[in-house]
Amino acid sequence: MSETEKTETERTAAEKTPAKKAPARKTAAKAAPAKKTATKATPAKKSATKAAPAKKTAPKKTAAKKTAAKPESRAALVRRARRINRELAEVYPYAHPELDFENPFQLLVATVLSAQTTDLRVNQTTPALFAAYPAPEDLAAADPTAVEELIRPTGFFRAKTKSIMGLATALRDDFGGEVPDTVKDLVKLPGVGRKTAFVVLGNAFGHPGITVDTHFGRLVRRWKWTEETDPEKVEAAVGELFPKSEWTMLSHRVIFHGRRICHARKPACGACPIAPLCPAYGEGETDPEKARKLLKYEKGGYPGQRLKPPQSYLDAGGLPAPPLGAPPAAGNAG
Repeated sequence: MSETEKTETERTAAEKTPAKKAPARKTAAKAAPAKKTATKATPAKKSATKAAPAKKTAPKKTAAKKTAAKPESRAALVRRARRINRELAEVYPYAHPELDFENPFQLLVATVLSAQTTDLRVNQTTPALFAAYPAPEDLAAADPTAVEELIRPTGFFRAKTKSIMGLATALRDDFGGEVPDTVKDLVKLPGVGRKTAFVVLGNAFGHPGITVDTHFGRLVRRWKWTEETDPEKVEAAVGELFPKSEWTMLSHRVIFHGRRICHARKPACGACPIAPLCPAYGEGETDPEKARKLLKYEKGGYPGQRLKPPQSYLDAGGLPAPPLGAPPAAGNAG
């Protein structure tokens, strides 16, 4: 091969060699953007960092929920309970015991008979009973069979006959025929518990007392005054919220409200005057028109439970209950 040909060959090889390296450089150059891309990914991390405040917001929401669920303070409970009592006093200025009676003995017997029946049924039954046996001595000496027949409409008449004849005998033998005026002595009588004792003390003797019947217990639990279910514990818990001077009338107002508006199965929430103060609002009918149709006794335009109600009740639009044997008025159960 001549020198000229060698030189030409070397030049050609030299030219080809850089051509092979060029692509490598281009590849490297293309790889560089990849690094830039990685660099561009960095803002994503910054975005994640910016998202951090959202996590800080979450605890604030949790704190808000905890604040909403914070238990009611004792002072707030007392204020709310007393406000409810004041509202009820305006709604039921004529609240009273819904058993007919003329003396402590009649009230004592009527209260014992009212167990597991309505005051209306008792009031329809006791006129004949008291006409036949006006005093403890008379009832104590009665023929049990005759007493059973007279009080049969109240239900459980055999057990009730035993109780009222037993308490009449105890009054005759141990208390000189007079009804005692202390809880200690009253609960010694057959068939007489604390509820009956406080009914008699508060309404026949004027001694303060809280009457925890089914209506009272149901409402004070709905109002979160207490979670207790035992009557004595309910009595103690509610008694701490009010001065003693309010106990008897408080009992009447709560029981009136339970019988007329805040019913056990279907409360008339939409017609309730204390709805804004009630933690259980919404358990019953909230539509005002539908709720008004659920009202009972004078609130619904029907007779009350007493054949001889107080004049204040009659003045407020209440009607006396019909005597035994008369057709019952609709909506008068409770």
